[in-house]
Amino acid sequence: MTHREKKVISLSAVASFALCVPQAAFAMHIMEGYLPPVYCVLWGAISAPFVVAGVLAIRRLAANHRKAMLLLAMAGAFVFVISSLKIPSVTGSCSHMTGTGLAAILFGVPATAVLGLIVLVFQAVLLAHGGLTTLGANTFSMAIAGPLLSWALYHLGKKLRLPRLANIFIAATLGDLLTYCVTSLQLALAYPSAQGGVAASALEFLGVFAPTQLPLAIVEGLLTMLIVMGLQNYAKPELREIGFLGEGQENG
Repeated sequence: MTHREKKVISLSAVASFALCVPQAAFAMHIMEGYLPPVYCVLWGAISAPFVVAGVLAIRRLAANHRKAMLLLAMAGAFVFVISSLKIPSVTGSCSHMTGTGLAAILFGVPATAVLGLIVLVFQAVLLAHGGLTTLGANTFSMAIAGPLLSWALYHLGKKLRLPRLANIFIAATLGDLLTYCVTSLQLALAYPSAQGGVAASALEFLGVFAPTQLPLAIVEGLLTMLIVMGLQNYAKPELREIGFLGEGQENG
């Protein structure tokens, strides 16, 4: 074996070891058992009303707009796929897109909360991404807080008569970023810094996420735009049925 081959093998071993070191505490989905029980209960209690409202909203959608259920399933699949693609961060954490902005824009926050909860359960059980004890906290950050901002910004943009696609980009991008801000706050509340308290701890967690999450949020905004462009071409009746498109509003 040549010296160069030995060097390559050694570097590969070091890289493999580094990738195996647990970094879940800094991942967007807070890992199993990382939050104290009181915070698990608190975030679960805060998230529960949104989930209940979402179940009722989806029941009404199924009763009145059955064709639109295909769009709802597509939005859920979009959340699952892109939020499962974890990208290593230069700071030793991992980041990923959320995908919940699209569902919030199309169906509102309550229905998005249900989709997010389902996705988080599957990811916790099948992918070891997140956890069951931290389900309430992860649901609030990814499936409630972020979508709430996306929904609010989208409707504000409509009132300001922004171009639809630009409006969607802004809503999806900033909704993604808020998810990470809320996660940082959740971690900071549970583990305040010895010097500086909650604020200093939150800034530290935000600094961990920022290098990779900022470009990922922009990518999510662009992807959401592309998805909506495709839906406007191939699912106009369903978009009109849920009120996303009015007559003569096919283009953005």
